[in-house]
Amino acid sequence: MLRKSALITGADRGLGLALAEALLEQNYDVFAGRFNASDQGLEKLGKQYPGSLQLVELDVSSDESAAEAARFLKAQSDKLDLLINNAAILGDIHAKITDELNYEEMKQVFNVNSLGSLRVTNAVMPMLLKSEQKLVVNISSEAGSIENCWRESWFAYCMSKAAVNMHSAIVHNELRSRGGQVMVVHPGHVQTYMQGKLDTSGTLTPEQAAAYITALIATHHVYAGDRPAFIDYSGRRLAW
Repeated sequence: MLRKSALITGADRGLGLALAEALLEQNYDVFAGRFNASDQGLEKLGKQYPGSLQLVELDVSSDESAAEAARFLKAQSDKLDLLINNAAILGDIHAKITDELNYEEMKQVFNVNSLGSLRVTNAVMPMLLKSEQKLVVNISSEAGSIENCWRESWFAYCMSKAAVNMHSAIVHNELRSRGGQVMVVHPGHVQTYMQGKLDTSGTLTPEQAAAYITALIATHHVYAGDRPAFIDYSGRRLAW
């Protein structure tokens, strides 16, 4: 049986690193997008899975970096079965409409979260289309749900994730006609480094969230349909 291959963005630490390890345990060949070489988690993981984990220098905010990563993947493999767009940043979560808003920071959040996932998807689409699975998993958030919006701040993050949801739907419209699909997943409140330090208030460890998400990936056909699946880590469908 041929091994499947996956690319994970933002795999340096946290959820991305946990997803890489979970897929390696499931006999995937994993391309791990690395942004910060000072994080040593991927180096350690590579020693546990020699030959199955390859590090890819990848800044999702850069057109050239995404294109270079795609060229690297193409030189290593003729196809890509799974893309997990995980890389994201948070931005200001406190400023309300009555406060001064930092639009330059918002642009950065949009470039990483919204355009970053689209940029990478576009760069590796030729390889995805050569696989049977053709699966894109975009790590989004309940914060991107317009119907369930309750916050009075978090402008950049919420708006950027709503944009991720929209481009997921557009990409899905193309992929489903070719036998593929897009899944949009809220990973839960995970203990991550999105605020620049470890957020220990999260109810899920990265490893727990990764286990849930990879279980969803293993049963992705259950969620196939005219629209991309917008679900949380437990498989519960969320409102757009």
